[in-house]
Amino acid sequence: MNPIKINELAVQKRLTIHGKEDEVNPYDYVLQVSGRIEYVFGDHPLIQFQYIRNCVMNRTLPHFTLVECCKIKKMYEQEMIAIDAAINRNSSNLPLPLPPKKTRIISVGFMGEPLITPKHVWENNHPFQIVLVKGNKLNTEETVKVHVRAGLFHGTELLCKTIVSAEISGKSDHIWNELLEFDINTCDLPRMARLCFAVYAVLDKVKTKKSTKTINPSKYQTIRKAGKVHYPVAWVNTMVFDFKGQLRSGDITLHSWSSFPDELEEMLNPMGTVQTNPYTENATALHIKFPENKKQPYYYPPFDKIIEKAAEIASSDGANVSSRGGKKFLAVLKEILDRDPLSQLCENETDLIWTLRQDCRENFPQSLPKLLLSIKWNKLEDVAQLQALLQIWPKLPPREALELLDFNYPDQYVREYAVSCLRQMSDEELSQYLLQLVQVLKYEPFLDCALSRFLLERALANRRIGQFLFWHLRSEVHIPAVSVQFGVILEAYCRGSVGHMKVLSKQVEALNKLKTLNSLIKLNAMKLNRAKGKEAMHTCLKQNAYREALSDLQSPLNPCVILSELYVEKCKYMDSKMKPLWLVYNNKVFGEDSVGVIFKNGDDLRQDMLTLQMLRLMDLLWKEAGLDLRMLPYGCLATGDRSGLIEVVSTSETIADIQLNSSNVAAAAAFNKDALLNWLKEYNSGDDLDRAIEEFTLSCAGYCVASYVLGIGDRHSDNIMVKKTGQLFHIDFGHILGNFKSKFGIKRERVPFILTYDFIHVIQQGKTGNTEKFGRFRQCCEDAYLILRRHGSLFITLFALMLTAGLPELTSVKDIQYLKDSLALGKSEEEALKQFKQKFDEALRESWTTKVNWMAHTVRKDYKS
Repeated sequence: MNPIKINELAVQKRLTIHGKEDEVNPYDYVLQVSGRIEYVFGDHPLIQFQYIRNCVMNRTLPHFTLVECCKIKKMYEQEMIAIDAAINRNSSNLPLPLPPKKTRIISVGFMGEPLITPKHVWENNHPFQIVLVKGNKLNTEETVKVHVRAGLFHGTELLCKTIVSAEISGKSDHIWNELLEFDINTCDLPRMARLCFAVYAVLDKVKTKKSTKTINPSKYQTIRKAGKVHYPVAWVNTMVFDFKGQLRSGDITLHSWSSFPDELEEMLNPMGTVQTNPYTENATALHIKFPENKKQPYYYPPFDKIIEKAAEIASSDGANVSSRGGKKFLAVLKEILDRDPLSQLCENETDLIWTLRQDCRENFPQSLPKLLLSIKWNKLEDVAQLQALLQIWPKLPPREALELLDFNYPDQYVREYAVSCLRQMSDEELSQYLLQLVQVLKYEPFLDCALSRFLLERALANRRIGQFLFWHLRSEVHIPAVSVQFGVILEAYCRGSVGHMKVLSKQVEALNKLKTLNSLIKLNAMKLNRAKGKEAMHTCLKQNAYREALSDLQSPLNPCVILSELYVEKCKYMDSKMKPLWLVYNNKVFGEDSVGVIFKNGDDLRQDMLTLQMLRLMDLLWKEAGLDLRMLPYGCLATGDRSGLIEVVSTSETIADIQLNSSNVAAAAAFNKDALLNWLKEYNSGDDLDRAIEEFTLSCAGYCVASYVLGIGDRHSDNIMVKKTGQLFHIDFGHILGNFKSKFGIKRERVPFILTYDFIHVIQQGKTGNTEKFGRFRQCCEDAYLILRRHGSLFITLFALMLTAGLPELTSVKDIQYLKDSLALGKSEEEALKQFKQKFDEALRESWTTKVNWMAHTVRKDYKS
């Protein structure tokens, strides 16, 4: 059966009912998924369509509407006109291109004076130096001495020794006028070199409590030397070359940032933004002077000059660019290259990789990230050879190319190569990694770059990508460090897709109304009881302004879903601290189920988004390996500063509610092993019950493995839910990467993952000792774990790309170490499986501790209600 056959049957039924009023051709119609902007057409088997597959898996009936093709064609043509207008603009509307930087022709200007002649920076063999002029608004006491640390970085690689200025004191202004000369020649500075500064207060240990106004001594890294403590006050970074590739010159003022990350490199923050603090009124300001080069500005060499240099080196005597290793060296090389991205390389290993770079290209193209970490970026000859090699490097699969967008790889040409690899991605695959791709925009020093252009191109060509790009950017546009960058990309997208901007404006208006409503509920929550509070909420939602704003909009969670009209009587607010709004929509088309969404205001949903993204990826990897574990990673989207939406999973209840409803005593509810199975029997019987138990078994296996690998904590009985069809799923991911809850220094969660005996009771179909069913469940867990382990580097890369997101439990590379340990990436597959089996046995053995925690949670919940 295919869509064309469905069309024919539908047309025949219409003719049977209404008679042959007009000539009707089945090919003039297309099937639209009811209540969605989603279409099914062509001669493909129905089961190949995602919507149909979802209906089959969820045991729901598909609903379609016949729509005339001419209407779809007209809508499509209008959209394509808008896309063409955005991407292929008339050249007269584009800004003039930058003047070519290849030549060094000296021209004669007005009155016979020579024009400014650029020079290539590779011609400057003098040490790089700057002048530290002064600092303002350092917010330290007059007697406190202050110094500045400065360092040159390429990514996280320190290009030369850091420099520390003299220690001086002052009330607000501190004047140095000190020349800082770095141990690197200007010609060896890479194109993406950044100059990093940090201001430190030097305090005697006995004076630390009252010596500064803004320092939290216990929070930041410090240097202890000669009985004194050096506390960080402020930091700021700037690029050595501007967006045109010109070496910075003259005076600049850098307004700094006061918040330091948990980890610093050489007491500096190279991973921090190169944007200066826009709130200049209270920010510490450093005044720096670069060497004046106005008469003959220095530019980084253009690409053709770099390739010429590489060719010159290759043809010179003693050049060893085509070294090849024997079998012994290749075996060593393979062992090094097979390590995970967190593994550190020693100097001998980096030298070997660089020496055998041609072998890497021919035999191990996936080694490019490690090769880039092996090159000496402070040596122009090596950089030139690398750029030449990159031109003939095979294209990497998109998943492997993602790592090249990490902060460790700032080179412009490397990032352009990575983007060229990403162009192989389908729209669906791109959507899978869009969260990370937006985050790594923060690593881009300039607004116009290959990555931002790529994202805009794909977003303008596909509204689904465009919608999520819009919300990922808008949810962080309030952050000062990225407000300009993200704001410019948002504007570019909206100007390029005027039609979609109207849809997005409607969503923004709706969310603003929900935020206002949520604030009113929080304000009145203490004054009104729950019934009156709910009544006040309904009264507000029935107002025309709210009704219009919240009706007939595309769901931000899924642009295919139309949120038609609020079912006000079913809307409510939840009991948790932030009073989330529970909203229920009637679907536009008769016969469709209602759609539920939760609006949260006051909680950061980005960590939930990341965790759910990982669950979707795990589900994809398992399915690629032929294992469907019936995962249910529901929709979740951050839409603003600590606000966002969560998809409601229909026909589901929490484990806590299932247990409470089955027992008269709250304290005993958690220990009722029959409650869950009896609840499934209540909604399923016969073959349906067998299917429900199968769904439970598979999904339980998937979430056991996923929660162990990701280190998901706070797994009480209100954070685990079950659908009436048997699917188990987890919610609320406030604690990940092994950050388990503790009280009075004692860990409340002692098991690697949740596997209680009431779960096993369901898996064994209520039959104690059903070893066959339990053995199959255990085998599913082991198979699922090994599949994820084979993709361990991908998970590490994706978490590493999220380091700039500012998530509370993902602030440094040390946090990602948990993934390496849980996946046992430093071990063989046999050793890793043995480790997982031990964790599985531990989860079973210590499951009584989970029951005790659940009992305490259930009693507390029952008392509050």
